[in-house]
Amino acid sequence: MTSASPRSARRTHTFTESVIREMTRVAREHDAINLAQGFPDFPAPTLIKEAACRAVRDDVNQYAITWGAPRLREALVRKYGRRYGMEVDAEREVTITCGATEAMASVMLAVVNPGDEVIVPEPFYENYGPDAVISDARPVFLTLEAPDYRLDPERLRALVTPRTRAIVLNTPNNPTGRVFDADELEAVASVCREHDVLAVTDEIYEHILYEGRHVPLATLPGMRDRTITVSGLSKTFSVTGWRVGTIVAPPDLTAAIRKVHDFLTVGAPAPLQEACATGLDDLDEAYYQGMISDYIERRDVLVSALQEAGFRCRPPQGAYYVLADFSSLSDEDDTTFAKRLTREGGVASVPGSSFFSVPERGGTMVRFAFCKRVETLREAGRRLRAFRG
Repeated sequence: MTSASPRSARRTHTFTESVIREMTRVAREHDAINLAQGFPDFPAPTLIKEAACRAVRDDVNQYAITWGAPRLREALVRKYGRRYGMEVDAEREVTITCGATEAMASVMLAVVNPGDEVIVPEPFYENYGPDAVISDARPVFLTLEAPDYRLDPERLRALVTPRTRAIVLNTPNNPTGRVFDADELEAVASVCREHDVLAVTDEIYEHILYEGRHVPLATLPGMRDRTITVSGLSKTFSVTGWRVGTIVAPPDLTAAIRKVHDFLTVGAPAPLQEACATGLDDLDEAYYQGMISDYIERRDVLVSALQEAGFRCRPPQGAYYVLADFSSLSDEDDTTFAKRLTREGGVASVPGSSFFSVPERGGTMVRFAFCKRVETLREAGRRLRAFRG
């Protein structure tokens, strides 16, 4: 008797559930400090919380326009113009989604055809590969070498084939903390222009920046019409549970993205869109500078603790993650080490293999998130130093 075929679709057999969310469950099981998943344990700005409550009380509780509340789209237009000198059409180029995660999935489904190839630099955020696979495309991985994680233009060019449809670029980067510089951005833009390839940029950490300057790829010469810019408000305003993502794309691509978005989720939460619009319009530059100062303090507390505990790591240039090498502490594989650190050390991290196409490349690494209160991070540091002993 032959065994029955799997009841699930073949595409789901090529990737696993989120390792990040799995480690959150492990953290809860062992009552550990959760430095695995990137959500803050401190409050969002009072101004936007009050704006959300006000919107609910004012009965902004029904469907927003599918592609986003006009007020939020217009606030984004003002932001892109003010910060980046980027002209954006609120009616034809902006889509609001249920988080940047849905944004990336909607983009891939809208612009990538079965059999296409999507170039993804690694280490990568774990969603990009599955996004391509769900679109019946093939992810092609460009390895960035530790410890600098620079993008090599020649390696990138060598991966381009007639099937290449898009390049994904995440800056500031999760998990490495890199902020790609002008030369690296131009290398990507050059390939896109030369080979008529789209760029899909994940810029969710655009305002969480410690070194360098955030430059949207869409602002480079010849890139406005071939770049899809994904971002959102969850990291900037510390509201990861609100799920308000953003997409800026040329009108023809926006039309396709909106069709996919409509049938995936219909729309992001209406009152929370209004609150995010208030945040964009009413939180001044002092808010952003204060946020960066606070994150620098948190970063320095965690990096110092990790180094004192025997991990090898560098301070990130942006975002709020540290990718750390534990090989001087243990010869275990990354998953075994991360789970033991959670169970015995009381601190949860993410196994490094989840950020690589070949798991062994991340086999001596774990990722920590420092979007936590300073006192949380100090206690985590105390536990990490004790674990070393």
